[in-house]
Amino acid sequence: MRNAFSILLLAVAAISVGTVSAQKIALEAPKGFDQPTAGNATGRIDSIHYPSKTVGTVRKALVYMPPGYSKKKKYPVLYLLHGIGGDEKEWLKGGHPQVILDNLYAAGKLKPMLVVMPNGRAMPDDRAVGNIYGPDKVAAFANFEKDLLTDLIPYVEKTYPVLRNRESRALAGLSMGGGQSLNFGLGNLDTFAWVGGFSSAPNTKQPEQLVPDVAKAKKQLRLLWISCGDQDGLLPISQRTHDYLYEHRVPHVYYLEAGGHDFKVWKNGLYMFSQFLFKPVEVAALPTYTVLGTPAATNVRNAKYPQILPDNRAVFRLKAPGVRQAQLDLGRKYDMVKDSIGTWTVTTDTLSRGLHYYSLVLDGLPIADPASDTFYGMGRMASGIEIPGRGTGFYALKDVPHGEVRERRFFSKITNSWRRFFVYTPPGYDASPAAKYPVLYLLHGGGEDETGWARQGKAGLILDNLIAEKKAKPMLVVMLDGNLGGPGGLAGFNEGTLQRFENELKQTVLPLVESSYRAAAGAPNRALAGLSVGGLQTLYAGLKNTDLFAALGVFSSGFFANNPALSDPQYAYMKANAGTINTNLKQLWLSMGGPADIAYANNKAMRARMDELGIKYVYSEYPGGHTWPVWRHDLYLFAQDLF
Repeated sequence: MRNAFSILLLAVAAISVGTVSAQKIALEAPKGFDQPTAGNATGRIDSIHYPSKTVGTVRKALVYMPPGYSKKKKYPVLYLLHGIGGDEKEWLKGGHPQVILDNLYAAGKLKPMLVVMPNGRAMPDDRAVGNIYGPDKVAAFANFEKDLLTDLIPYVEKTYPVLRNRESRALAGLSMGGGQSLNFGLGNLDTFAWVGGFSSAPNTKQPEQLVPDVAKAKKQLRLLWISCGDQDGLLPISQRTHDYLYEHRVPHVYYLEAGGHDFKVWKNGLYMFSQFLFKPVEVAALPTYTVLGTPAATNVRNAKYPQILPDNRAVFRLKAPGVRQAQLDLGRKYDMVKDSIGTWTVTTDTLSRGLHYYSLVLDGLPIADPASDTFYGMGRMASGIEIPGRGTGFYALKDVPHGEVRERRFFSKITNSWRRFFVYTPPGYDASPAAKYPVLYLLHGGGEDETGWARQGKAGLILDNLIAEKKAKPMLVVMLDGNLGGPGGLAGFNEGTLQRFENELKQTVLPLVESSYRAAAGAPNRALAGLSVGGLQTLYAGLKNTDLFAALGVFSSGFFANNPALSDPQYAYMKANAGTINTNLKQLWLSMGGPADIAYANNKAMRARMDELGIKYVYSEYPGGHTWPVWRHDLYLFAQDLF
């Protein structure tokens, strides 16, 4: 994997003399980084005993002093914490930090510092004996915060020539110590400016508790480091912390590497983290520091790739030794690189948030990625990768009551064929047999089908969360197949295709829904909405049938400004029926994905004509272009105003 990344440059300053030098920081430790090197100057380790008022006894710690240590200089300090089964000697025995640091000093990669390794179990009997997970032991780890702040740090700053400001203190640890470091460091930003958690354990507070004041964290943190092995069972602790920090734009490193819960990972964490300390940090480069990414949410079960890096580049990997040429087709084509065992790999540029359809092109043949879920998009089945974005909590899977998405097949006299729609039933639907529900009829875009809103659009999760927050009324959502374009069945723009959709909706779908589900009848209980081509269908069928629908939602669509044959009859109808449309519709909701939306010009021209005709509407923009993140957000807003 390391061959897929380049060595990055980080500008750092030699603070002591006020000069700046360009220093290379590799993305992982080189071979031999933890082995003694002949001829290197070595640091010294002291064993100290300090009085602890917190514990009521004298406690032990180790202090590493760098090569060339002098009492005439003042040094910053890294406090380095152990895991639940260790003590002040765990790092020394398992990680050999003095060797790692000596080698880094010899290479000129470290700012001279003291490293204090205390016992993080603040209790009189502080050995790892008996039940190390016992409540008294766990409480002692939490109690170490007071010991650290009121006993250990004052002792170190009284005994050693160290700098006594927050910019000169760092706190990091492994496992339980990683949780302590995040808890204590982020909870005491007036004391620590540099915080690192390596494979942080379940003692780590929830992210909302770790960083309750986002603005303060952004202002005061010099570096926040989160790292873990990809096979570590505690990875979700680090992942949830990263997700929160990413959502709230708190600069940090989220460093993933191959490995489990062991010193291989923790030593590399120390090697990497220590090189950043007490120097200027290039914040924009922080998301690039990682070896591995997080498996995409759209991967099939247990598939490690594709992976998403913290800066939303994606890494694709496929083992195909017999293939001569491989490419990734993600709208843009990327050439993949083959290794000695026949594994092809490529890393993309930073990708925009949301769902991206893609294919692997093997010797010229486009195929679906066997490691990724597939979606009906682009007029065919295609692989898809979901790129995370900020502000997406409204469709996150949460601990709330969930509805169901049900499949219904029916015979259409309009197409003379069996067809299908999906129905979202809200939480409690089956448990409330007397209740009747309003209905939103929801349409997909071109190249997609009735699965689009259920799968790509996450309509069920959006409604679940809205209903749980009491922001939307419980409703049925009927997700239709808008492909009625004759041979091949694709959605179309011509009058005949739009007419076929209107006829099937009125003559087949509405009666079937209201006879098969507990749907409340009447226009006030019906809404029609769609995206792109589905928005065009909504305009065509909805404006002509305001006696059937009281609300229309048109997402990223509009009558064609350059197609008078289609558009002019619609405007003529609006002109002749403006009063009826305005009276009957409680809401005509138009939305676009900003100027980057491919339907932006059509929608703008349509709104100008509507203004001339006196048609009332509500308009909304959400940046993102002609993409699923925009349409998910459209549904989120539109559903809140319905019924």
